[in-house]
Amino acid sequence: MKDLSKKLEAIVIKYKEIELKLSNQSILDTSLLIKLNKEYAEITPLITKISDYEKCKQNIKDLKDLQNDPDILIRNEAEKELKKAYLSIEFYENNLLRLLIPKDFNDEKNSILEIRAGTGGDEASLFAADLFNMYQKYADFQKWKFEVLSISETGLKGIKEVVCNISGNNVFSRLKFESGVHRVQRIPLTETSGRVHTSAATVAVLPEAKEVDINIEDKDLRIDVFRSSGPGGQSVNTTDSAVRITHLPTGVVVSQQDEKSQHKNKAKAMKILRSRILDKENQIREQERANNRKSQVGSGDRSERIRTYNFPQGRISDHRINLTLYKLNEILEGSLDAIINPLIANDETKKIANLNNE
Repeated sequence: MKDLSKKLEAIVIKYKEIELKLSNQSILDTSLLIKLNKEYAEITPLITKISDYEKCKQNIKDLKDLQNDPDILIRNEAEKELKKAYLSIEFYENNLLRLLIPKDFNDEKNSILEIRAGTGGDEASLFAADLFNMYQKYADFQKWKFEVLSISETGLKGIKEVVCNISGNNVFSRLKFESGVHRVQRIPLTETSGRVHTSAATVAVLPEAKEVDINIEDKDLRIDVFRSSGPGGQSVNTTDSAVRITHLPTGVVVSQQDEKSQHKNKAKAMKILRSRILDKENQIREQERANNRKSQVGSGDRSERIRTYNFPQGRISDHRINLTLYKLNEILEGSLDAIINPLIANDETKKIANLNNE
């Protein structure tokens, strides 16, 4: 980064200011005290790294001075140590740059996962079911809580649409790059000639919005109630327990009918509605920052084809980072880190490159 020293100096000054304010806690109100303590905790690891970085810089300066020593043995030793010090300074700078990457405050949030069958008929719904199972198994590996909010199934054990709530540590940070079109290439069970078909499913991962994140006023909602229906439109209960909520300012509509209680359906629908509205707001902000879009893995466009699952060759390819792995079965069994970790690393590398160019 061109002005790394200036940025680090500003962080140290801010840290000392917070430290000074915290030393006079009696004059602070509770909300400000909580805010300052949080900022202090966030900056402290960075301050430690800055201290190590400054020591390394001073070490390089001292070693350069020793290169002019009249004793040749000292000059030679200084030369050797200087090579090591340059490697160290590079290591410290890279670590600092990672810590300086602007935080995505959605990263720590839980997520709403939505999977929908796309083109490909029954085969697309079967593939959507495969993706659903894959994410459920991945959530189990991560020790996350996986809750189905609504599901529409087909008679062939396929899924037309499913909406889930995944909660745990840093869920959104791990899953946010899964949004987009997932394509499958395989021979469908119903195909007698053995031809490989291509079908697709769409995945959307939204940060779960709490009431404090999105302020929804009652006057902005239209709530319709109706009887739940099962396959073929048959009524599955005799009360108007199903709920459809329309957010009038944005046009976002959510229907929920999985619960027998209207109250529970409304609560689930509001959870999904808040997250979809927050996602919509995030998408608008991303559009406004279109010049920075190149620094991200993919555009976040739900219509972007991001990954292909090729069954005949046991191959899975992520098109955004040109990653191809021949471990399709393992990944479908929930070993998603093999793809998620490279996606996160690639995104981080591009953001560091942008910091360096600032």
